[in-house]
Amino acid sequence: MRKRGYSNFNKLILSKSKRSQIWVETVIYTLIALALIGLVLTYLKPKIEEIKDKSIIEQTLSIMKDLDSIILAMTEPGNQRIIELRIRKGEMIIDGINDYIIFEMESAYPYTEPGIPAIYEGNIAIRTIQKGSANFINLTRDFNNIYNLTYLGKDETKIIAKSSSPYKMKISNRGNSNIDFEIG
Repeated sequence: MRKRGYSNFNKLILSKSKRSQIWVETVIYTLIALALIGLVLTYLKPKIEEIKDKSIIEQTLSIMKDLDSIILAMTEPGNQRIIELRIRKGEMIIDGINDYIIFEMESAYPYTEPGIPAIYEGNIAIRTIQKGSANFINLTRDFNNIYNLTYLGKDETKIIAKSSSPYKMKISNRGNSNIDFEIG
């Protein structure tokens, strides 16, 4: 009988040690999995940011081209257009002093080769300026010698910052080659 009790005792101890071993293995495997996920994310997150930035730049370039064609099509004084403008990152600048429309943003993605003069996509000049590990993307449309750009009738600079909701931009041909902007 003692042998029987002794073997039950051994089974009980072995059973508890097997349960402990299972828990230890589970914790170790979980830690290994979390470490691997962390490593993958450290490599993927910058790539995901680059892809998002590239998408934003391409969408903004398309908006700038549309804006350019709308302005060039407004040949008659009194013409007006209202467009929705969504800026998710960066800022758009209406430079009434120099007659430019500019979009600038900081990006993880170098859209063009940093440090070289502008590359043109239609009438839009595209530059990438590298400062440290950051890239500053600049899209510029020059209307100098074509139109006099104004904001609310004045030759001034208006900065349109990023926003979660779209802006309503009113573009008006005021005559005498004057294109006026208003943000509502």
